Amino acid sequence: MSKIQSTFQRLQATGRRALIPFITAGDPAPELTVPLMNALVEGGADIIELGVPFSDPMADGPTIQRASERALANGMTLRRVLDTVREFRTGNAETPVVLMGYANPIEAMGVERFVSAAREAQIDGVLIVDYPPEECESFARAAKDAGLDPIFLLAPTSTEQRFRDVARVGSGYIYYVSLKGVTGAATLDFDEVAARIPQIRAQVGMPVGVGFGIRDAESARRIGEVADAVVIGSRIIEEIERSPRDRLAANVIAFLREIRTALDQIEGGVR
Repeated sequence: MSKIQSTFQRLQATGRRALIPFITAGDPAPELTVPLMNALVEGGADIIELGVPFSDPMADGPTIQRASERALANGMTLRRVLDTVREFRTGNAETPVVLMGYANPIEAMGVERFVSAAREAQIDGVLIVDYPPEECESFARAAKDAGLDPIFLLAPTSTEQRFRDVARVGSGYIYYVSLKGVTGAATLDFDEVAARIPQIRAQVGMPVGVGFGIRDAESARRIGEVADAVVIGSRIIEEIERSPRDRLAANVIAFLREIRTALDQIEGGVR
């Protein structure tokens, strides 16, 4: 059983929801990424999604695009992201880390070399936005063989065939994109999410995390009532943008603790 799978199993045994925050490696500065990852854990993160900056992040809204631009300007590369996780692991061997990004940097490095390096860096999962499940079975197999969970996106427009494809090649959890749009959008259709999540969970047989559009404790709580995990990215990046460097970690911890408290107040046991 992978570290991600055991994390969900442990949380589900007590009826708790996973909190999965996202930050971009190298934003606002490479030397601050590990302290920020530690701040996410202190704030209540169960799993960390670490963004690999890319020049054309097509699924991301303006906030995360800016984070990628800053990180790239700071010289952040895929290799440096891997080095960052290695550094994080010197102080934290337990919290699962998922790399989230795009295919181009991986293709440039070479899939086999990337998978080997990710395993050596003790990365637990990979979510490559533009690797659709039906076109990357060899990558998913290589990831699983290396002990990495290949994680895939599903959306309101996903077909039954896409559900089957993800169930066949994915593992760890499903990232359900709650909106027809990019990250950071502001309007969530809670009824649509509530209707969709049980269908996905039943068909793919994995925990379902919901992201895109979750911005505060109330929206996190409402999503947590039906999902196995809540994913928050753009709102954390905004906190990073507006915080002075000497308050950066403290502000991120304070924001995330509000979300953690809201999720822990959800009534009801394991679904």
